[in-house]
Amino acid sequence: MLRLLILFIFTGLLVAPLQAAQNKVNALRVAPGPDKTRVVFDLSQSPQFTYFSLSNPNRLVIDLANTSDAADLATAGETGTLVRRLRYSTPKNAQSARIVIDLNRKTDPEIFAIAPSGEYGHRLVVDLPGQSVSSSSQATGVLIDSANNTRDRDIIVAIDAGHGGNDPGSIGPSGTYEKHITLSIAKKLAALVDAEPGMRSVLVRNGDYYIYPTKRPEIARQKKADLLISIHADAFSQPEPRGGSVWVLSMRRADSELGRWLEKTEQHSELLGGAAEVISDNASERYLAETIIGLSMDHSMSASYDLSEKVIAEMKNVTRLHKRAPQAASFAVLTAPDIPSILVEVGFISNPQEEKNLLWEEYRERLARSMFNATKRYFKQVPPDGTLWASYKERNRTHKVRSGESLSLLAQRYNVKVSSIKEANDMNNDVVRIGQVLTIPST
Repeated sequence: MLRLLILFIFTGLLVAPLQAAQNKVNALRVAPGPDKTRVVFDLSQSPQFTYFSLSNPNRLVIDLANTSDAADLATAGETGTLVRRLRYSTPKNAQSARIVIDLNRKTDPEIFAIAPSGEYGHRLVVDLPGQSVSSSSQATGVLIDSANNTRDRDIIVAIDAGHGGNDPGSIGPSGTYEKHITLSIAKKLAALVDAEPGMRSVLVRNGDYYIYPTKRPEIARQKKADLLISIHADAFSQPEPRGGSVWVLSMRRADSELGRWLEKTEQHSELLGGAAEVISDNASERYLAETIIGLSMDHSMSASYDLSEKVIAEMKNVTRLHKRAPQAASFAVLTAPDIPSILVEVGFISNPQEEKNLLWEEYRERLARSMFNATKRYFKQVPPDGTLWASYKERNRTHKVRSGESLSLLAQRYNVKVSSIKEANDMNNDVVRIGQVLTIPST
């Protein structure tokens, strides 16, 4: 009897720590994206797991050792078209949990654990490759040079809402997520672009999912974008800093990116088009490729700086500026060598007043309009070849102002409206200067 009592106590001492150490699923997040769906399990401890796939029907089975199956697997929000549902199944033993992800089609999963970082604890990440967003959100394609297109091609503006999905970005004092603010402004900017004849927007992400920073300029290139605007909100450890800023790629990062592209001989066609087919791998012709790609990078950086100055000039009418001149940094989203790219910080979400402003819809609308006005001014000056705006510029005349001339006199002479001349030249008043070269619109 005593022996049994000792055995019972000893067994209890072993079981109690095991039960106390049992892992738990604290939360579940599903983030559908354009090229994959990510499922994240927030856990109380580091996971021990195995997994395997099944077909007919397609599903992924994950076994979590020493884990409770009491958590609710119901998910909130859109899960995309790849994931059908998540559920529990019969586990290997009483101390483990078996989670089944029912899929609508076959995929090649990648599963890995992430150690605690920042506000996040232990996580188990499941990446399911394959297009997964709904068909309505796939309709971001660009119609270019189609037989059904009755006008010259549109200027394509790629708009990137920073962060998303499992990456909330910076978080304001009252709990506002940067990812929600940036997506709202991006959609408002896209609406303004789409309403402008001769322009069209492409949203790099149009929902709450994550895209790697290096992937974002690739999406812009796939959509044949003429410009990439990445929208973010700044943050600091103290609440005092405030104001917007605009960033371009640093020269050091530009040089390293240029070197990386030059090494990717098989991908030169992405930048050189048909010219890449006649450039072989010998030394002299590779030098030609390097020269062309280098010129493309120089043009993109120059254009980015010009546009960033225009955005700053417009933003100062909406918000105070943290930096009054364009800033240079090594941001991955700005590394496309053939697409002018800027990153706009709309303010410090860590500042209580600016967080309050960013939560105000009209304020976000004004920020979006400032970026749109700057973009419009930029492309009126240098419209891409083959676009509707380029054809407008070709039809327009120029006039050098002489002594005694005024806008009303020029409007009479060329039989156009004063307002048309002002719009064509981005003029805010009727004052002209001797020697000033004006664009005279055709109508």
